[in-house]
Amino acid sequence: MQSLSLSSTKSLAGLRLLGQDARLKRKSSIVVVACGGSSDSETPTSNSTSSFLSRTQTYALLKQQMEVAAKSEDYKEAARIRDSLRLFEEEEPVLRLRRLIKEAIADQRFQGVRVQVRSVYIEGRSQPSKGLYFFAYRIRITNNSDDTVQLLRRHWIITDANGRSENVWGIGVVGEQPVLLPRTSFEYSSACPLSTPNGRMEGEFEMIHVERVGSRSFNVVIAPFSLALLGDDDCNTI
Repeated sequence: MQSLSLSSTKSLAGLRLLGQDARLKRKSSIVVVACGGSSDSETPTSNSTSSFLSRTQTYALLKQQMEVAAKSEDYKEAARIRDSLRLFEEEEPVLRLRRLIKEAIADQRFQGVRVQVRSVYIEGRSQPSKGLYFFAYRIRITNNSDDTVQLLRRHWIITDANGRSENVWGIGVVGEQPVLLPRTSFEYSSACPLSTPNGRMEGEFEMIHVERVGSRSFNVVIAPFSLALLGDDDCNTI
């Protein structure tokens, strides 16, 4: 009886081993199939990445060509390439997203106040042979808050292509200290001469809540924007 029991035990153990071996084989076959499927799915991604890199390189090359044209004072060619770049940005989702992010960063918001800037090169008032480059810019201040605010003072930091900076302080803007009611805007235009073909401006507006008794003034920061022969990155008209 004991020998029969041992024999039965060995048989059962053998069956268990066969079952485990079969399960391992099934798992192995599943892994092989999964790997094969993964390999097939990677091909379109690789092609897509290669295509994007090619478009990015083309975009970078166009920007270099535009800079060369601007430095050689071939403004007509530079403007043509600039227009091509803008079309390229609209057609390429990633580049368009980058531009939108840049715009969002440039549109600084402080306590519900938003400042937007557009700049343009004024060729008629410039004299490159004498080192005079004249730029105009248009400012739009929007009060998106529920409070009435007033612009008290301005501060600009103007930097040319050689890194020389000048600080300009003043009361209000264009002779006014505008009051902005809730959900309203104020726009004005001004100008800035430079001794180099390009540069940048940045600064801040000091403002106050008109209807808050004893309230402190607050500063609305204006992100750097370009002064360039081709206009700023967003718009070349005032």
